[in-house]
Parts: sequence; C-alpha cells; structure tokens
Amino acid sequence: MSTNALLKDQPTQWVHLNGKLVPKHEAHLSIYDHGFLYGDGAFEGIRVYNGNIFRLNDHLARLYRSAQALNITLNVSQEMLANRVVETVRANQHRQGYIRLSVSRGVGLGLDPKHLRSEPTVVISTEQLRLYPQEMYDKGLVAITASTRVPPSCCIDPQVKSLGRYINNINAKMEANRIGAGEALMLNMEGYVAEATGDNIFLVRNGVLSTPPTHQGALPGITRAVVIELAKELNIPFHEDVFTLYDVYNADEAFLTGTAAEVIAMVHCDGRDIGNGKPGKMTGCLITAFRERTEHDGTKI
Repeated sequence: MSTNALLKDQPTQWVHLNGKLVPKHEAHLSIYDHGFLYGDGAFEGIRVYNGNIFRLNDHLARLYRSAQALNITLNVSQEMLANRVVETVRANQHRQGYIRLSVSRGVGLGLDPKHLRSEPTVVISTEQLRLYPQEMYDKGLVAITASTRVPPSCCIDPQVKSLGRYINNINAKMEANRIGAGEALMLNMEGYVAEATGDNIFLVRNGVLSTPPTHQGALPGITRAVVIELAKELNIPFHEDVFTLYDVYNADEAFLTGTAAEVIAMVHCDGRDIGNGKPGKMTGCLITAFRERTEHDGTKI
C-alpha cells in the first residue's frame, strides 16, 4: 500500500508552521535551518489535561525570555502565539498530551546570523509523550549521578531553555540508560547538584522541602514553580538551598519535577536508598495536589 493511501486512512494531524496550519506530513523545514544546523533556538514543552492547556502563559513568557537572551526577535505577540497554540490543539482534538513549541533563529548556511535569509522558524505540534513507565510512578525512580556536568552560566545560562543546551542532558540520559537507571542527576562544575536530565530535583529532610536555586545550573521549571506554590499553600516549610550528593543520599525523601515527567519520586541513587527506599508521604501529598491543580488551572481549548 502506498504512503498516500495509508495517510488517507488516518485522521489528519496538523502542525502550526510559521503562522499557518499545515498537515503534519507536509510540514517540512529547510536543511539550513539554524535550529537543525547549530541548535540555535529555544523551545517549550507544554501539557494538556482534559482539554486544559496547563500554564500556557507561563510557558510562553519563559520562551520569550529565552528568545530575548538569545537575541532572537519573535515577530509575533505572546497573545497571538497563545492563540496559535490553542488553534493547533483544537485542530488535532488534542485533549490530553504534550505540546511542543520550537523556535529557531531562521534559515541560512553559516554560523554568522547575518547570513540568515528569513525570520525565525516557529513550529507548534502535538504528540503523546511519557518519560517513564507507570511502574516508576508507583514505586519511584532509581537514579545515578552522571559524569556529564551542567555548563556554567558564564557559558550557557541555565535560565535559557535553548535547543543546543540539551546535548549535555542527552549524554547524561544515555549514561543512565547504559546501566538501566531511570534517571541521572547532573552536577555543576563546582560539584553541587543542579538538576536531572529533564527535571528539577527536590529533597525533603526533617519536614523541610528544598530545591537548588537556578544559579546553580537548574532550569527555572514551570512544574518546579507550581510545586513551590503548592508547598506554600500547604504550609510546608520550603527554601532554595545549595546541596551536594551527601544531602541527596541522606534525604528523607526526594522527587523530580518536569512538564513531561510531572512529579515523580526518586527512591534510590548511586546504590543507596533514599529514606526507606519508597515514595514518601510529603511527595505523595504534593503529587496529589499537583494533579488536582492541573484539572482547573490553565487555558481551555
């Protein structure tokens, strides 16, 4: 059967490419797009829960901050870009899942941006994405510490969610994969814990919740911010704190947060149980609160 015949049997999936909705199978980028050539761009991953786009404006605000830091001028307002995201989700009847919004500097061969022949490339797509199997959500993650380090802010600022930055995270994830671990922690150049490969990390010790400050190499995650917000609402003592692997190994509880991962317990790291080696009470409380928050906090499609 031909490819065209197969496509006719499937519902059309749509991609928003540079301001226009096009069928997914017709959405193509130039081989000289700067995102493809050099990882020169920024992106956001956004979740849809029961027809509710979670924290869309927060994600777009971070995207525009990343673009500003990279000196990429998005010739579309944040409000218009939000409308395009909603339009894409509606076109795909995507009531549950993942949205990917990617921006590159534009098209042109050569490192120098003066060679670019177009405005920035902007792509919005929808997919299903799950980082971890259900068993890991039920029992908790086993993690290792990767040898791959987080770049210092004088090289790549961790607050910029840039395309090229994630080659380090991919390398760290492959380290975890090689030994069958669910995730890998990443240290900064000073040896402090920064984040996991795609998630922020939180620790619980003596009833106090903590997470590394972004200046230690952690991305200012949207889910991270939601968990901090929930902790304050639940009167859970919280502070940002610099910590080492010693603190991870001796925590009562640990968990990771991210748009794709949501909130997931980390129960074992580098051959050591964290706490009693099971998801902890505070972790469970925050998971429940987070799931409740996703049901009503966002942009309806």
